[in-house]
Amino acid sequence: MDFILKAPAFVKEDSEMFIEKINTLPGGSALNFAVNLTRLGIRTGLLTRLGNDGYGKLILDKLNQIGVDTTHCININAKTGMAFISVDDYGKRSIYSFPGANAKLNLKKEEIDYIKSAKLIHLAGVYWEIAWEVAKHASKLSFSPGPLLSSYGIDKLKKVIKKSEFLFLNQREVNILTNYSLDEGSQLLLDEGASKVIVTLGNAGAKLYTKDNIIIAPTEKIKALDSTGAGDAFAAGFIFKYLQDEDSKESLEFANQVASSCVKFLGAIA
Repeated sequence: MDFILKAPAFVKEDSEMFIEKINTLPGGSALNFAVNLTRLGIRTGLLTRLGNDGYGKLILDKLNQIGVDTTHCININAKTGMAFISVDDYGKRSIYSFPGANAKLNLKKEEIDYIKSAKLIHLAGVYWEIAWEVAKHASKLSFSPGPLLSSYGIDKLKKVIKKSEFLFLNQREVNILTNYSLDEGSQLLLDEGASKVIVTLGNAGAKLYTKDNIIIAPTEKIKALDSTGAGDAFAAGFIFKYLQDEDSKESLEFANQVASSCVKFLGAIA
């Protein structure tokens, strides 16, 4: 569950600030991606762990309403994962994450079979210990490590990166993961075996790196209300176009449009 707190600015140490608005809704990188891709018309399923609590039920109800396959969204005796996200007047975020039930995710045989049966697996919001367990069974892998998983560095994630057909990062995550600048870090990830490194650049758009080419797609500059989930929406938009056999430039441009729509409201999914 995401708890989105809209405030004029980030609170400083030993101080207090009134929240202007609060929004509580299902979230998490994998869920955001699945919801966006389902709404674009692709048959999508989510593999996760939820708590036996009201939040777990609310999330399942929302996913079923949207049409995401929840066969492998399993409730266990734990609290549902939560993120407490403060958003300032510029759309910037500060996030406290509690993984909850997802920390107990272990793949069952039927879930491995489910992974093997998928045309594409998008891997997001997991611990590095389970990332390879998922990646090694995927016929085609899309990987979005986010800032927390990126902080483990290339050596920890080397096998997953090598398996990745699509590696989605923002500019800061490239630096966290590689300790290099955008272009140098992206090239290093290609050298490690990623087929395509796709980097979001906020209002500057996005860049796609391959061994042979760099493609740049600018985007319309808009005032973001909340950037939560924008990267997940971008990845869903790109994969949607890829599944339609569109070229990389058109896929980037469409992904920018999907991400731009996401930042206009408070929270990752409406």
